[in-house]
Amino acid sequence: MPSFTEENYLKAIYHLSEAGANSVLTNDLADAMKTKPASATDMVKKLAIKKFISYKKYYGASLTAKGTAEALTVIRKHRLWETFLVQKLDFSWDEVHEVAEQLEHIQSKRLIEKLDEFLGYPQTDPHGDPIPDSKGKLHPQKAIGCNQLKEGQQAVITAVKDSDSALLKLLDKIGARPGKKIKIIGREAYDESTEALLDGHKVFLSKEVSKNILVTA
Repeated sequence: MPSFTEENYLKAIYHLSEAGANSVLTNDLADAMKTKPASATDMVKKLAIKKFISYKKYYGASLTAKGTAEALTVIRKHRLWETFLVQKLDFSWDEVHEVAEQLEHIQSKRLIEKLDEFLGYPQTDPHGDPIPDSKGKLHPQKAIGCNQLKEGQQAVITAVKDSDSALLKLLDKIGARPGKKIKIIGREAYDESTEALLDGHKVFLSKEVSKNILVTA
C-alpha cells in the first residue's frame, strides 16, 4: 500500500501523462509537486522499486498497470469526496479541492463504496471530471476548449479544465457551469477574447478563461 506522499506522486504522474506526456520528466514532476527535482528523483526511484512506475534516467517515468490502478483509486476517492462536499454539505465548487486532497487518502474501501452508493453512483464530479468506477475504469468525455468553437457555434459546457479557485469563482459568477449552453457570438483577432451567449445572457471571456471551459458541440 503506497504512503500518502507516494499516492500524491502517482496521481501527479497520471495527470501529467494524461496531458500528453509519454514519460514524465522529474523536473516537470517536481514543478507539479512544488518540490525540488532531487526530492522528486528520490521518490521516483522508490516508486520504481515498488513497481508502481517504470523509470529510466534522462527519459522520465511512466506508470505501470499497478501504478495506474493506484492513481485511479486516489482520483476516484478525490472526485467522490468533492461530489459529497458540494451535494451534501453545501461546499462551493471552488473550495472542495483542498479538503478532498485530505480525504482522498482514507484507505477504507468499504467506506468509498458506500459513499458512491449514497451519492447515487455519480458519473462526474462538480467540475465535470469523470469519476473512475469501482473497477478503476475511467470514461472520459470527448470535449474541446471553448476557444476552439467557431463563431455562431453552440455547445454545452461539460467540465472545467483548471481547478484554480479564482477561476472557479469567476465561472460561478457568470454562471459557466457544466450543463449550461454556450453560443459564440464573436472573437477578437487581437487577443482572442470571446463574446458569447451563456444560457441566454451575454458574457465576455478572455482567451485563458475560454480555453479552460470544456464543451461538447
